[in-house]
Amino acid sequence: MASLPPSDTSGHEGASSGERIGGQPADLDKDTLSFDTPGAPRKNRNAGAIINPRLGALGFARFVWRLLTSMRTALILLVLLAVAAIPGSLVPQRSSDPNGVVQFRTNDPELFEFYDSLSLFDTYTSPWFSAIYLLLFISLIGCILPRTSYHWKVLFEAPPAVPTSFARLEVTRTHRVEADLNAALDAAAAALRSARYRVVREGSAVRAERGYMRETGNLVFHVALVGILATLGFASGFGWSGQRVIVEGQAFTNQLSSYDSFNPGRFFDENALEPYGVRLNTFTPEYVMDESKGSWMPIDYTADVTVTEGQTSSGAALKVNEPLSVGGTSMYLLGNGFAPEITVRAPDGTVVFQQPVVFLSQDANLTSLGVVKIPDGLAEQVGMKGFFYPTATMLSSGALASSNPEPLNPTLTFNIYTGDLGLDQGVPRNVYELNTDDMTQIAGRHTDVDVELALGDSFELPGGLGTIEFSGLRRFIGVDIQHDPTQLGVGISTALAIAGLLVSFSTRRRRVWVVATAKGSATELSWGAQSRTDDPRLAASTDALIARIVPTDKVSS
Repeated sequence: MASLPPSDTSGHEGASSGERIGGQPADLDKDTLSFDTPGAPRKNRNAGAIINPRLGALGFARFVWRLLTSMRTALILLVLLAVAAIPGSLVPQRSSDPNGVVQFRTNDPELFEFYDSLSLFDTYTSPWFSAIYLLLFISLIGCILPRTSYHWKVLFEAPPAVPTSFARLEVTRTHRVEADLNAALDAAAAALRSARYRVVREGSAVRAERGYMRETGNLVFHVALVGILATLGFASGFGWSGQRVIVEGQAFTNQLSSYDSFNPGRFFDENALEPYGVRLNTFTPEYVMDESKGSWMPIDYTADVTVTEGQTSSGAALKVNEPLSVGGTSMYLLGNGFAPEITVRAPDGTVVFQQPVVFLSQDANLTSLGVVKIPDGLAEQVGMKGFFYPTATMLSSGALASSNPEPLNPTLTFNIYTGDLGLDQGVPRNVYELNTDDMTQIAGRHTDVDVELALGDSFELPGGLGTIEFSGLRRFIGVDIQHDPTQLGVGISTALAIAGLLVSFSTRRRRVWVVATAKGSATELSWGAQSRTDDPRLAASTDALIARIVPTDKVSS
């Protein structure tokens, strides 16, 4: 064995390439001998700690983009969006339940301030929800565009070349055909085409592929998902919703000033409100007694209305879960109750107030609370807190309660106050609340003057202020009117998403190669099959292809 050159074996004379020097092979030692030794070339000397290359602004931006547009990030953002939407279901929203927000603030002011600082009462328009929404939108588009470009190219490409060896393929089969090589390959190609494979014959081989619709369906699903997000994010800005209380015999017109509360989208234009009117003729509830609970349960609500569009009027019925479609809007029945007609007269008999007043129900038997404010016409401003009992029943304690939601014994009681109603200060006031801080109670509970009125009764106010009369009784309904331009876009996108998923799940991407070898007057065909995904039926489908050419008992694996 030749010795190593002296320059490579300094200090280790006689060491061969197979010997170990200092615990390592001599041929490795000779290559590392001059590392970190004085006089060694600069490239072999340890220059200190390893310094990573600088990423740079462009490189960092590319890294962030690739991270954002990965499928893993899209899935994480989708889960985050679902989690972020949970507060919208647990906490009342200003856009859909403004009264619930006001009640939440009244019940727990400190918790309200904390929730409001997190924008939980405006979940779906909050900065953090919008950020997740926008990032998901960008992520999905970033995923879709390159995949679409690649898939478009694949759709027009020929099946891949024949592998050098079939040994690593999932399914392999070999059989003989009593035909020449060209006829055998033609038969194999025909069998593949009948199974909807894309077939290319090349020399003594056939290559085929099918299942392109799997990726097409996948892309359609993701595009549809982007369509849903885009529709909800953009088209919803043209939508709006409003709430209104309508009393029997009164009408509502679709104009901004007619709504009790209104929630416009960010792109709302008042001129987009289509003119129409809805008049409430009658409201009819149906109740049954729940014997197990001893209480009345509603089974049906029907509001008979007259709808006017232009010069045309028609009757319609509005029910729970059966909205009324008119003027590009949907009107939903939300609530109902009683509106006692109250007439207030001055001492000289002049009517200063006469109208139905909406009383808000407080329990299942429609015990209701309402407020009447008389700012003008009397010697002093008068405010009244009233309680309405559809079927008044005296309890053992002497208090009144309602035993039935139907008006079998309608009764009104009032607490009456005089003083400043606060209506002259230019500050909006809640019509269902009466601030009595600066007022003096002159009749009602905790005074010597009780005010209890049956239907048709009247009461003389203390001090000769005038009279009040329970002159009639009507019902009212609360309706929510919505214009939602997202329905069509979301509906189409949802249908496409479902169709894309069905196509993707029901399609298998398969590749098949057939190589022919002449064996005298016969031909030996070698089949190889591979699936791009888990495909438990790959072997069966390959056998079915071969069975179109020869009996299966003449096929070997």
